[in-house]
Amino acid sequence: MRIFFGLFFMLFFQPVFSQELFQTIRGRVVDKENSDGLPGAVLSLDSSSAWISSTDANGYFRMKDVPVRRHRLFVKMLGYSSQSLVISLNPAKETILSIEMEPSIREGAEIVIKADADKSKALNEMAAVSARSFTIDETRRYAGSLNDPSRMAANFAGVGTNSDARNDIIIRGNSPLGLLWRLNGIDIPNPNHFGSMGSTGGPVSILNNNTLDNCDFLSGAFPPEYGNAASGVFDLRLRRGNDEKLEGLGSGWFQWF
Repeated sequence: MRIFFGLFFMLFFQPVFSQELFQTIRGRVVDKENSDGLPGAVLSLDSSSAWISSTDANGYFRMKDVPVRRHRLFVKMLGYSSQSLVISLNPAKETILSIEMEPSIREGAEIVIKADADKSKALNEMAAVSARSFTIDETRRYAGSLNDPSRMAANFAGVGTNSDARNDIIIRGNSPLGLLWRLNGIDIPNPNHFGSMGSTGGPVSILNNNTLDNCDFLSGAFPPEYGNAASGVFDLRLRRGNDEKLEGLGSGWFQWF
């Protein structure tokens, strides 16, 4: 009988080799102060590139096929203090973690940004002399301009008007008829209400400074693109409006009463 059982175990015995077990690590990385998920946090195991993961838009992460043993998990996130924790995997169930990150505040040197606008330089690169650009905001600041670009230009050196009732532009004593008006590259005859025949001025301007962008005013030595000017050029540009929703601005004479 002993010989029989001995032969039985010898025939059916198979060597059993140990095999490595794997498990999944998953969880969420959140802000410690408000418990919001942190997207883009980088997680790595044992400082190795073999197991690296990052959180999704809601702060969740998942690492698959991680060997079952003790690991050190590193968590890094821009603007937060790095975390390091030791985890021990269980072959029977997944490891689910909730990692809280503390904001990290770093104080750097003060940076001062200044924007200097050269008002003597026109927007048109071909205008070398006797030209300047101005913003439409300036039409609200010049004395007596009444939000009218024409009356604002009368404050420039060598520029004047013939009367307070009209906004004709006289440049260096030349006739107002020698002024060329342009709007978005197109010549326009007279941008005023009740303008006289053949004139370039009038009592009330059609132009609305709320719809205009930065403009050029040239009083001599015009670039070749301005072919029908004798005394000056007023090159106007319309600003780009809101292309997503309707916007408006209301005003009226009732504010004076």
